[in-house]
Amino acid sequence: YRRKRGGGRIPKYSNRLYFSAIVYVLRTGIIWNALPREKFEGLGSSALHQKFQQWAAAGLFEKLWQRGLAEYDELQGISWEWQAADGSNLEAPLAQESVGPNPTDRGKKGTKRHMLVDELGVPLSLHVNAANRHDSVALEPLLQTAVVQPPATESSERNLCLDAGYVGKEETVRRYGFLPHIRPRGEEKKDIKNRPKYKARRWVVELTHSWFNRFRKLLPRYEKTDRSYYALTALAAAMITLNKV
Repeated sequence: YRRKRGGGRIPKYSNRLYFSAIVYVLRTGIIWNALPREKFEGLGSSALHQKFQQWAAAGLFEKLWQRGLAEYDELQGISWEWQAADGSNLEAPLAQESVGPNPTDRGKKGTKRHMLVDELGVPLSLHVNAANRHDSVALEPLLQTAVVQPPATESSERNLCLDAGYVGKEETVRRYGFLPHIRPRGEEKKDIKNRPKYKARRWVVELTHSWFNRFRKLLPRYEKTDRSYYALTALAAAMITLNKV
């Protein structure tokens, strides 16, 4: 007996179903084992988590984010002229990587999520480290790992807005092709309040963090490994980006 080429078992569940279930987990924040099988044609939590790990290892969610940014750039246009970056502390009671005592939460275990965004808050880069690491430490890896880079034809001056936590990192900012704009958070808030026509530049990154926090699987962080947490955050970034198209 010779097996036919291409023959084999037909998968019981489609990739579309797996993807829908992962999005459900991301949005609702349920633990993997609590997946309601009746909502997903009997799909079990173990099979779902295994598929998620396979896709995370393959970089699938980052590729989705990258493709979303390409579509956003084509239809709306990424703002290369003005960008902003900042970090946000998150509870991480079960994390085993990139975790440390959170100085803003009585020393409880925490993670810090750093984002680089464009003028409208669309996420361009992500970096995760421990909550007790200073924001400025994450700046260079954040700029290094941007999911997209400006085209060679881009000629506009690139400006990067940061708060006072990045004082002393001006040379790093310039090395990556940006003009640094570093000022305390309070100054921009005063300008927003007192100058009706003032356009917020740095504050948009805080808005982006709030969008991510609506995905209940991201806050608090329960994923043990950086790869799993990064994959879920990249999926959220792809969804946020495509929502802007």
